[in-house]
Amino acid sequence: MSQGRRERLVQSFPEGIDWMMVGHRANVTYLTGFTGEASYLLLSRQRSFIVSDGRFAEQLATECPGIEVIIRPPAMTTVEAIGQALEQAKARNVAFEATQVTVAEAERLRETAPSVNWVPMRGLVESLRRVKDAQEIEAIRQSIAIAERAFDMFRAMITGKESEKDLVDAMEGYVRRAGGEGTSFPPIVAVGDRSALPHAPPTERRMSDSPFLLLDWGATHRLYCSDLTRILRAAPRNRSLSTAWSEIESRLEKLYTVVLHGQQMALRSIRAGVRAAEVDAAVRAYFEEQGYSKEFNHSLGHGIGLQIHEGPFLRPNSPDVLEAGNVVTVEPGLYLPGFGGVRIEDDVLVHADGGEVLTRASRDWSEAVVIW
Repeated sequence: MSQGRRERLVQSFPEGIDWMMVGHRANVTYLTGFTGEASYLLLSRQRSFIVSDGRFAEQLATECPGIEVIIRPPAMTTVEAIGQALEQAKARNVAFEATQVTVAEAERLRETAPSVNWVPMRGLVESLRRVKDAQEIEAIRQSIAIAERAFDMFRAMITGKESEKDLVDAMEGYVRRAGGEGTSFPPIVAVGDRSALPHAPPTERRMSDSPFLLLDWGATHRLYCSDLTRILRAAPRNRSLSTAWSEIESRLEKLYTVVLHGQQMALRSIRAGVRAAEVDAAVRAYFEEQGYSKEFNHSLGHGIGLQIHEGPFLRPNSPDVLEAGNVVTVEPGLYLPGFGGVRIEDDVLVHADGGEVLTRASRDWSEAVVIW
């Protein structure tokens, strides 16, 4: 699998490029299967090898059989080892990832490999990663299933006494107990009016302070990510509280209904060949019709895979066109400062004739209830 990916990358080299240096960790993993860090892949049409250090010698032998490995000595820096290897390989025009190499590193590379012409490039590997193969799609399906099992645990264990931080900590544990390698990003738990902050950091605010919360979470499985968001509302055993909170809940339901309809519009429009910006624009137009012209303050979605945010991107200025094999989030949200916010997020596999919603957690308002 990795060899085929490397071959496709080499075939995509612009004219004149004979080598490429890949240092982005997710890109190295994608092209080699290596899951460690601080290592670089150098490849040409005839040869490929990984430059690393002694910490990863055994791991490289296990994860990357058949790939040449150069282990630098402790007295040599990685940049020096890369420069030396390319000089010995008589490399001339070497592409590098412009978004990953600092100015200082670029200067040092030129010093260590003076015969090399270094050419900054953007998105060569990332463009390949956008279209997932069957193995990747299965890993994402499993990461979603793990996240949903963790969600079931989360709902079952809520008592109403927990703080946002308590719930974030608990979800991280539930994901691991459900079979995940870990969460794909720090979970977001935002109670009441704090849900108007799309990326609210956890505080000591308690669930009992409000009748609802926003939960944004995901899991990783075989390094691949999932990403979901749901609203949960309380059905307290103390019925006197129900009366006090009924007005808030009524307003929340109206907001939830608008967001859900917006997401359903987006899900119906997703298929290969559609411009990502058009999907985003349709949802924004609908929200404006409903009286929300400024309350949707982030993009509609993004690709997921080895990273939690990768292409394609569903946003107003996106140049991306959806392709079969893309896996994207669809996560419209409306945020009202002083009251709260609603975001509903699902993961979708793009097919030639439509989008397959991979997530199974209910989006039904009547099922978004926890009892404490």
